[in-house]
Amino acid sequence: MYAKCRLISEAKRVFDGLPERNLVVYNTMLMGFLRCGMVKESEGLFGCMPEKDSISWTTMITGLTQNGMDKGALDLFREMRFRGLDMDQFTFGSILTACGGVLALREGQQIHAYMTRTDQINNVFVASALLDMYSKCRHISYAERVFKKMGFKNIVSWTAMLVGYGQNGYSEEAVRTFSEMQRNSVEPDDFTLGSVISSCANMASLEEGAQFHGQALVSGLISFITVSNALVTLYSKCGNIEESHRLFNEIKSKDEVSWTALVSGYAQFGKANETISLFEEMLAHGLQPDGVTFVGVLSACSRAGFVEKGRQYFASMVDKYGINPIQDHYTCMIDLFSRAGQLEEAKNFILQMPCCPDTIGWATLLSSCRTRGNMEIGKWAAESLLDLDPHNSAGHVLLASIYASKGKWDEVARLRRGMRDKGVRKEPGCSWIKYKNKVHIFSADDKSSPFSDQIYEELDKLNCKMIEEGYVPDMRWVLHDVEESEKLKMLNHHSERLAIAFGLIFIPQGLPIKVVKNLRVCDDCHTATKIISKITDREILVRDSVRFHLFKDGKCSCGDFW
Repeated sequence: MYAKCRLISEAKRVFDGLPERNLVVYNTMLMGFLRCGMVKESEGLFGCMPEKDSISWTTMITGLTQNGMDKGALDLFREMRFRGLDMDQFTFGSILTACGGVLALREGQQIHAYMTRTDQINNVFVASALLDMYSKCRHISYAERVFKKMGFKNIVSWTAMLVGYGQNGYSEEAVRTFSEMQRNSVEPDDFTLGSVISSCANMASLEEGAQFHGQALVSGLISFITVSNALVTLYSKCGNIEESHRLFNEIKSKDEVSWTALVSGYAQFGKANETISLFEEMLAHGLQPDGVTFVGVLSACSRAGFVEKGRQYFASMVDKYGINPIQDHYTCMIDLFSRAGQLEEAKNFILQMPCCPDTIGWATLLSSCRTRGNMEIGKWAAESLLDLDPHNSAGHVLLASIYASKGKWDEVARLRRGMRDKGVRKEPGCSWIKYKNKVHIFSADDKSSPFSDQIYEELDKLNCKMIEEGYVPDMRWVLHDVEESEKLKMLNHHSERLAIAFGLIFIPQGLPIKVVKNLRVCDDCHTATKIISKITDREILVRDSVRFHLFKDGKCSCGDFW
């Protein structure tokens, strides 16, 4: 009883005072240790048990998995199999969780085959753990097969499939699965609803997310912190940081995830002072930041040019909070120095890193070299990036952009030939805007829309008014050696401008125009959009691959630093 109630000291005292201990007593004490996170004590007890049955082994495997020691659980499972002990649904469920934790796909597949042979696969608990394992190992198609073959599905099965889609970037499928689950009269719990809201956040689909917000209010699930945290993230990712903050304030018992969600939201908006203020408030409440929190804080510092603050936070992350930096943190620091024009400092930081930057880190440095016109470090960054990923289109394009800005058209041509020879294609930029529940997608110089004539006419009018306002096109963003008039046309027909023109035509005055772009907004389009917001008296919200930009009255929320 004491062990089950987590009164471990009392349980241990009773256990030690027993004149005789049978297997049930040993297993109960073992479970008590593991429930309280006392792994070392459980391993000691397990090692000195006079006899062990399948329950002993399964208890130990389950406990190790629950305490994040997946590798140890796998080692124990292998020994259990070697001894020929019986395994039940709890054994399989736990070991599949461990396989997913360490991405042990091959071992998971072997267990899948064994379960199929022994007819264990028909157990809904085991099948749910199996599809969760495949999802974590990035084999979503295998997870789908398991899910489709399940005769009976409960809330755990549906949630596992929904979360699997979300983890693998299939947010639309996650939302579709949630709808299908409800059609099958399965009521969502807080974790399921929180997961589908997170998928809406990843798609920046405020309309669908708002519907689930309503469902959370009606069902009462909004009182669960899982749902509340997901809603905070939803509204911040969809550009409504005020609503995100309001929902955050309504959470009675905020946890680390709540604070991190809002910190990250403000960071994405480039509101560095608010981000740092929230972070300091979080610390004042005695909450421990994690690696994700520091990514938000460091990115806010980099986007605002707070170099010294960024240095201090990075140092405290390691020295004070014992968090080992990962690539995301190193990339933030490279970005911090690069955006501030401290390219030599960024280079020195990279040389002192215990690991090499990933492709994102090198591309970050290369992008700043392009902005600053630093050919020497830019070439070093490009070569390092292409050594890691020879088919990375961004590396080729950014280096070509540096050459083009210096008028080195022969080098640009050489790079283009190299791209053709290697079959490398530039990732096409595209922008989209939602109107009347339909998504309208545009690429540069796109004429596929049935409204193309109206859009291009609107752009021509805007361009004339922009020039009157003092707009000077930045021809450096055209990577072709063509006439100035042709360069101007290319700039004016970038995908985000087509989407903005569409919004000006169809979105009623007084409502914001919301555009999403898959790549970083170029400097020229950023300047143009500021002027467009002024001459049309419209709010234009652009979410690019870097952050949110709220254009209003000729200014951008990023302060021209992104």
